[in-house]
Amino acid sequence: MREPRVRLDVFVVALVASAAASAVLASWLPLQVSIVTVFLFAGPHNWFELRYFLMRLPVRFGRSRNFFITAFTGLGFLTLTYISLPLLYRTASLTEETWLTIVAGWNTLLLFWLALLTRLRSRQKRLSDWSWTVPVALTLAALNWLRPDLFSLAIVYIHPLVAFWFLDRHLQRTRPDWLRAYRRCLLLLPLLLGAMVWQLSRTAQLPDDNGLFWRITQHSGAELLPQVSSHLLVSVHLFLEMLHYAVWIVALPLIGASVKFWDVKNVPLARHPKGFPKLIAAMLIVAIAIVVALWLGLSTDYATTRDVYFTIAIAHVLAEAPFLLRML
Repeated sequence: MREPRVRLDVFVVALVASAAASAVLASWLPLQVSIVTVFLFAGPHNWFELRYFLMRLPVRFGRSRNFFITAFTGLGFLTLTYISLPLLYRTASLTEETWLTIVAGWNTLLLFWLALLTRLRSRQKRLSDWSWTVPVALTLAALNWLRPDLFSLAIVYIHPLVAFWFLDRHLQRTRPDWLRAYRRCLLLLPLLLGAMVWQLSRTAQLPDDNGLFWRITQHSGAELLPQVSSHLLVSVHLFLEMLHYAVWIVALPLIGASVKFWDVKNVPLARHPKGFPKLIAAMLIVAIAIVVALWLGLSTDYATTRDVYFTIAIAHVLAEAPFLLRML
């Protein structure tokens, strides 16, 4: 087991300080901090996620073959169809009802994919108590068809929280003695969110008189929830995203999840005699080039690049599911 680079007390102080600072910044200047945060951290956090996932890919799939085939097939299909949705919306003359039906259909495919992955994983691990996930998936699918737009918005807010689950599972495997302190720190999250809601629920709507500000408020659900202050919506979403970035870029590397993250030989797929060192190195180099391209795009046309990024970023959102299931 690799020793962590920091002590537990330093780790806890870093968690609390990061959460408190994120809450203050997100509440104070939500639009401006959102722009800076996406510019600085959106690309790098995806690179760290990619490397983390590569670290956990087995050299040979073995009994997990069906699981990974289903995971990668679903990941590719759902990503491509999701990316095509904006193009379909702009080019086809769709009624609002038809568009919502298409969105509900995509959400349903996502739920069924997750349910199938869960079923395959439970069979592999022989966990009969996972049978409850089937009625849960069916219930969520039914709720999705009632309000697919709100269901999609819920994914936007829930996704950043998945990073805490990854950190929890990693600590359980590598530093179980840290789990109690970490989970106590998580109790701070609802307290900070409650304070933000109490403080911002009556604030005025954020200005959306330019394209960029409008995109940020709409991404947080201002159009779907007009009765809620857009200041509150943007601040809460930004707060969760900042913590999401902090987990992938700071917390996991600090506790040794990505020791010498620049060294490809630390990746099992590259280190193993039957591995693919050149392929893994090429993937990470291409990923770095994409991060640089994202920075250049945000520097020249922030609004358009942001739209493209948040559309394509569905790939990393989907990829988190099978790897998290593998850790359970």
